[in-house]
Amino acid sequence: MSELFAIKYEEHSKRFVVTGEMTLESAKIALIESKGVFDAVNDIEIDLQHVTQADSAGLALLVDWMRAAKKAKKSIAFKHLPEQMDAIAKASGLDELLPLK
Repeated sequence: MSELFAIKYEEHSKRFVVTGEMTLESAKIALIESKGVFDAVNDIEIDLQHVTQADSAGLALLVDWMRAAKKAKKSIAFKHLPEQMDAIAKASGLDELLPLK
């Protein structure tokens, strides 16, 4: 796993935890590391509390995960959206589409 970005499933809490950056610099790594990570779970909950930096590329990654979940007919929700992502989402109108918990 990259030091810039990591995603892991916590069995006890039944959620995915993202750590590190969700930025343009880490987006390619994030796409690779998250590929197939949701396959074994029907209800996807992603905790973003430990994201250290975020930008529009990180928000685009959330949208990509939403598309993948919809295609696989799975539910998805995000917790603890970082302030930077929240501001970008509000400015772009994506805040109304993001499934937040």
